Parts: sequence; structure tokens; C-alpha cells
Amino acid sequence: MFPIKDTIPSRRFPCITVSLIIINVIVFFYEISLGPYLKNFLFIYGVVPRRFFLLSSLGVEGFAAKYLPIFTSMFLHGGWLHLIGNMWYLWIFGDNVEDSMGRLRFLIFYLLCGIGAALCHIYTHPYSPLPCIGASGAISGVMGAYYVLFPYSRIITLVPIFFFITFIEIPAFFFLLFWFMMQFFNGAFSIAAPHAFYEGVAWWAHIGGFICGMVLVFFFKKRQRRRYYLDEYRPW
Repeated sequence: MFPIKDTIPSRRFPCITVSLIIINVIVFFYEISLGPYLKNFLFIYGVVPRRFFLLSSLGVEGFAAKYLPIFTSMFLHGGWLHLIGNMWYLWIFGDNVEDSMGRLRFLIFYLLCGIGAALCHIYTHPYSPLPCIGASGAISGVMGAYYVLFPYSRIITLVPIFFFITFIEIPAFFFLLFWFMMQFFNGAFSIAAPHAFYEGVAWWAHIGGFICGMVLVFFFKKRQRRRYYLDEYRPW
């Protein structure tokens, strides 16, 4: 299944969502320009769980080397498909969540979900020497917020059936629940059989980000102001 769009239009232009997409694209072009130095760059600015536990956070340099990748890793990507897939999901789900929170709140929410996702990956794979990169943890948080805020929205989804391709409107509740369960089962298998299972996807970063989004949305969404109508109490 591949989502095409949702059925809820934005009330205003999603400045933060678009800005995040642009920043990720710019950073990716910078990655391409590094050539043979890219691998070292990703190891420095990507989240490496084993390094996180080995490094001392004493001093400014130690603190930066240990904690800065938790932030920088969410703006790095491993290839065109990785980038396009993440940005597509952010475009579909980000605008409505940004509407519900406001721009500044949404930006803080997005970054916190990315940090939560990175920490979830670190603590579920403490011995991994591989750098974890990508915006998918933060975007999973956006999807978790969408799951809470717009469960009755519909996601127009491309579904291949044998040699045919069809488009189906799937309720957001079922689409996102199915997506989350896929991440959960894959994540469980990755821990149960780490050498036998594909390790190229940070399943637990997705899980952690989604759960962070479901929880944090209650602190970041705008409060709806109640309107009281007192016409019956007017003396005229």
C-alpha cells in the first residue's frame, strides 16, 4: 500500500512542513557533494548506539559528540528513495497536524518526536555500530498525532492487486494502525533474531516516534475555545 493523499484540506499554507522538506532536500544534496567523505560524515552525524554509550559527555566536545547526532541524524538520508519516501509521508500528514498545533508548536513537536525516536533506537540496539539516519522517526511522530487527531479522515491509497493497480480510500485509523503493526512485528523480529532479520530499517525508531507523537499531541494541539451563547439572558 502506498498513500497518495488524504481527504482533509489544509486551512492555511503549511510553512513548517514545506520548510522541513526543503531543509532535508538541501542537506541531501550536500551529502551527495561529499563523495568519498560521505561515509565518515554519516558516522559522525548519524546516531551510532554503541558510540553513544561509550562516549563520555564531559566537556563541550564530549557532550556535542554524544548528543548532537540525535538531532542531526533526523535530517540525513541514505539515498533518493529514502528521502522521497520520507518527504512524501511528511507532506501527506504534516500539513493537517501543523494546522492543529500552529507553526512553532509543530516545529518543536516534530523535533521532540525525532529525538524520542532516536533514543528508542539507541536503547533497543545498544551494541549496534551502524549509524541510524533519516527523518522517519520524526515523521512517525507526525503520523501518531494524525492518528489521534484525524482517525476518521480517509487516505487515498494505491494498492497493487496482482497485475492491476487500484486506488482505495482507507480510513486513517485503519491505515495508520496497519502501518504501526507492521513496524511493531518487524521490530520484534529484529530483536529476537538480529542476525537473521534485515537490519537496514530502524523499526524501533518508527515505533518510538509514533508513540511519542500519540502522547505529545495532547500537549501541543491547540485548545478549542468554547463559545457560549447568552442570547436568552439579554434584556432585549
